[in-house]
Amino acid sequence: MSDQMMEQAVRAVRGQGMSSIKEVVSGWSDVARYLRGGDSGSLVPVVIPKDKRGLKWASLIWFGLWALFSGVFLAASDHGAMGGLAIFVAIISFLLAALWWWRSAIVEIEEGTVGVLTKFGAISGPGLSPGRHYLWHPWARVAYVVDVTTEIPYTAPVLSSPTHENVPLKSIEFFLRFRIVDAIRFVQTIGAGNFDLVLSNSVQDAIRQRSRQVRTEQAYDLRGSDVKDMQDILNRQLTRYGVQIMGCNIPDVQLPDQYREHIATRERVAKELVAYEKEWELTRKRRIDTLLLEIERSKKVRDAKVVEVQASLNKARKDVAQMLEERETEAQKIRYEIETRARTNLVAAQGEAKAQEQLATAYRDNRAVLSYELARRRLDVGATLAEDAPRPVIVHTDAGSGDTSALSTLLMAQLLPQLQSGGSAPRRGSRQVAQSAGDIDQVAERAARALREQTQG
Repeated sequence: MSDQMMEQAVRAVRGQGMSSIKEVVSGWSDVARYLRGGDSGSLVPVVIPKDKRGLKWASLIWFGLWALFSGVFLAASDHGAMGGLAIFVAIISFLLAALWWWRSAIVEIEEGTVGVLTKFGAISGPGLSPGRHYLWHPWARVAYVVDVTTEIPYTAPVLSSPTHENVPLKSIEFFLRFRIVDAIRFVQTIGAGNFDLVLSNSVQDAIRQRSRQVRTEQAYDLRGSDVKDMQDILNRQLTRYGVQIMGCNIPDVQLPDQYREHIATRERVAKELVAYEKEWELTRKRRIDTLLLEIERSKKVRDAKVVEVQASLNKARKDVAQMLEERETEAQKIRYEIETRARTNLVAAQGEAKAQEQLATAYRDNRAVLSYELARRRLDVGATLAEDAPRPVIVHTDAGSGDTSALSTLLMAQLLPQLQSGGSAPRRGSRQVAQSAGDIDQVAERAARALREQTQG
């Protein structure tokens, strides 16, 4: 079942453009055509020539021997003329047989090819070099004509080759050139038909190993990449068959349709991005040029305004200097006025201070007099109050009785108001004295307060 699946896969791949190698059986006249042009699109590195020599020329020898024996017999039986003719025919027959043998022994090997010589079916000796050769042995044959010079191109597209992310690529086309370096080993060990299968399987295995090492987004990098390692691997596998890989490369890689659309979209977006970047670059340059023009214009306007401002500044400096001179003159005038007023005020203040000092001295003297007078009046008031002070009334009752009699209580109630009214006049005199003393204290206090305020001022 696996062999059938392998054959079906190989047929499907060959339908996609895979090269095929085979060997054909042909006459000597078509050997060069098959080796150079192939057969029905297939590569033909080996041709099996048809050998029609055989031993047909031996029939002429047998005929010549029969004619020779017949001529000898006729000559011995007094038929000399017939015997001579028979001998002549025998000689002619021997000559024709020798010519036929010589002609059938000639073998011409094409330039760039090697003929594999066999005797009795076994390969004998090294291959025949290009040129004319004579095979005198009747059972010697040229079994194979092998192209050992031409570098044969071979294309092997590999389908569904997975990448590192296990994404199957649609196809990877692999191209190589090989040459048969040992014709005898090639025809002995493998042959052209089997070599086709071995080569295709080796190439597919090498391609799948390489594709497993790359990521899907980098699959296009396989095109034109260095495949020297793959060439070395194939040479190690095919050297035992007498074949050498001369060169190989990966001309094309096809991604899956969906992924290719994704790549196409990404490339389109990248191109649009490049276009937008170019457009933005042009717009930016245009804006930069416009801004530079505006900056130059602004610089010119700024320079003009700077000149104008400088002129205004010079004028303002002149005005300020003139105003400062005027203000300085006015300030000098005001300073002189202030100094004059201050001197005047200082003289007035000094005179007023002297007057206040004299007034304070007078107030101090007056206060001492007032204090003395106040002390004397306080003594008089105290003496007066002492004279008019009320006297206590002592009512003697019987110590043995528990309470007073009603008659004694009535008499006490009548006498007490009289006693209190008789002492009211002295109390009024004492109240007037006290009021006079309070007035004196108030006058003294006002005089002391006025003296403190004048002293602080």
